[in-house]
Amino acid sequence: MAKEKDALAGLAGMTREALEQRLKDWESGELADFMARQPESKSEYKTASGLPLERIYTALDTQASDDIGLPGQYPFTRGPYPTMYRGRLWTMRQIAGFGTGADTNKRFKYLLEQGTTGLSTDFDMPTLMGYDSDHPMSRGEVGREGAAVDTLADMEALFDGIDLTKISVSMTINPSAWILMAMYVAVAQNRGYDLNHLSGTIQNDILKEYIAQKEWIYPPKPSMRIVRDTIVYGARNMARYNAVNISGYHISEAGSTSLQEAAFTMCNAIAYVEEVVKAGVPVDDFAPRLSYYFVSQADFFEEIAKFRSVRRVYAKIMKERFGAKKPESMRLRFHCQTAAATLTKPQHRVNLMRTSYQALAAVLGGAQSLHTNGLDEAFSIPTEEAMKLALRTQQVIADETNVTSVIDPLGGSYYVEALTDKFEKEIFAIIDQVDEMGGTIQAIEDGWFQKEIGDSAYDYALRKASGERPVIGVNKYVEEGADPKVEVHPYDPETEKRQIAALNKVRTERDDDKLAGLLDQLKVIAQDEDENIMPITIDLVKAGASMGDIVEALREIWGTYRETPVI
Repeated sequence: MAKEKDALAGLAGMTREALEQRLKDWESGELADFMARQPESKSEYKTASGLPLERIYTALDTQASDDIGLPGQYPFTRGPYPTMYRGRLWTMRQIAGFGTGADTNKRFKYLLEQGTTGLSTDFDMPTLMGYDSDHPMSRGEVGREGAAVDTLADMEALFDGIDLTKISVSMTINPSAWILMAMYVAVAQNRGYDLNHLSGTIQNDILKEYIAQKEWIYPPKPSMRIVRDTIVYGARNMARYNAVNISGYHISEAGSTSLQEAAFTMCNAIAYVEEVVKAGVPVDDFAPRLSYYFVSQADFFEEIAKFRSVRRVYAKIMKERFGAKKPESMRLRFHCQTAAATLTKPQHRVNLMRTSYQALAAVLGGAQSLHTNGLDEAFSIPTEEAMKLALRTQQVIADETNVTSVIDPLGGSYYVEALTDKFEKEIFAIIDQVDEMGGTIQAIEDGWFQKEIGDSAYDYALRKASGERPVIGVNKYVEEGADPKVEVHPYDPETEKRQIAALNKVRTERDDDKLAGLLDQLKVIAQDEDENIMPITIDLVKAGASMGDIVEALREIWGTYRETPVI
């Protein structure tokens, strides 16, 4: 034992030149002799993003700097808070949404009974796109893949019996996000809550829609104005609420690499901060309430390095580019979701293992909030049993593995630190490239992001088809015959009728003259860049305006958007 300690002490005290020589001696001696008898299985090793991997990492591969820092201190590589999970676990935020608001409310209450510590809401496609449930475009989609919300009454039903001052609520919606935020505020005000006591997030990231998810209503410029107004309103009225959740998740699900996901998300963040600062709001007045959303993919160590590097990149952007002074303005906080794109129909139970490792990577990477996918989500929205198992996955990590006892337990790993440094360098290189093109909006209009994602997705499809990228049950360890029958979440065909009936009830009870006057005010405000659109929207939903009423009124002013296809 004493000899081992002496050897370790000698290695730690080596000069760079001595360590380089020791590595060369090992490569030319023991390694070469062993490989002559048993060669490595590949000629080249890479991360999932295509970054080359060394055989072994040593102190030679890490930066001679103090960038790793300490938790809760700039540049936040090791975590945004000093105590991390020793003080408070991540929020276990299982997503739910189907049918009517009342239907989803039942699932919320089930998840709360099972120990979830945050709520997350999916909305159906008509709600996402700003169509009322009786619009021709909504036919067959009402409540199918998320909750249907047309009016304030639906939002009230969605959160019936749930104290919004005691639970953090996330809402996954983008082009019509400001209307849902207005409804949420109206519910809180009608209950007499102090808005400063509300915590949670609305996604509201329209730029990643143009880049990846393709759900938009208006052109980029008015859409950015809406996001700006929600950020400003939140900063001035909702001290604990995140009015935007800048999202890499959907960029990844569209086919990007993990590196692209991180870099493109930072490009979007820069564009949002520039938009709000341009409106005259000091960066330290709103930056502390910006939040982020990333995926945890299959490459375990790459994902951990991604989370650590993006915190450091963001801190430097906010400090050096925007002149932020408050530490909390430089502190990136993120929600994470395991990768839906990795879930398979063949041998679907294996999805449990995929999700478990992805969730562990998110925790080791320092996530503030986490959603774990259900094993049946390759087929449909998850059943209650699948959601419970997904939640239990998080609870096992939290309560049984002991990984929460030490902050950033992989910090100092030669491999993790070298990969973190590499990611930081490559992210800044992409940001510089986008700056040279004229910024994020210009790059979107030129189709640059879209082409980069398309090329990445195509490359992955080729590697998967060839077997270079193994997927258990799909191109490796494939089993003949049909998989066991999977119980999927049922869709109630009466949902659409019930939802339309509720919408018509609101229409018959509201004051149409008052509503018409408010819609006229909305159009006037929309044409004045200096006005904030949130207060009038809150007044509108309280007066019984539907999602479609508001969206169509503004479509008259702003028009819509058609993307130029990129090949």
